[in-house]
Amino acid sequence: MISRLCAVVQDYPKPGITFRDLTPVFADGAALRAIVDSLIEPFAGQFDAVAGVEARGFLLAAAAAYSAGVGVITVRKPGKLPRRVYTEQYDLEYGSAGLQMHIDDVAAGTRVLVLDDVLATGGTLAATSRLFSRAGVRVAGFGVVLELNGLRGRSSLAGHRVRSLARV
Repeated sequence: MISRLCAVVQDYPKPGITFRDLTPVFADGAALRAIVDSLIEPFAGQFDAVAGVEARGFLLAAAAAYSAGVGVITVRKPGKLPRRVYTEQYDLEYGSAGLQMHIDDVAAGTRVLVLDDVLATGGTLAATSRLFSRAGVRVAGFGVVLELNGLRGRSSLAGHRVRSLARV
């Protein structure tokens, strides 16, 4: 289902990059439900909140949090949050970027399941883990729809459980 619905875009966001666009997968109601259920099932009872990484991770996290009856936390690009934030920088397969979260959005000791669409180099999710660690929050695990095997992002998440639904 994921491979059938996923759009593959060559040379985006720059030449030489093959972008796997999961928005058509999310637009299919049955596929979205199956994805959310599959991402949270292995972590059932092990998280108190779900975090989504900007931007497509927000879609997954909101649906998962609603399904599990817990709150949702947003991890944003710099400059999007109005209150005091933690900031982490990281490398992408095609550049560098940063992430932020409000310092007071989640209490220390909370267990958070982190969801995103794609695991590539692992920089985004590793930075997210560092943000939560600084807040005294435990990452219960990571869930992604698609894992790009050639970029070895899973190695950046050593010590964490990672659930990916498809690998290319």
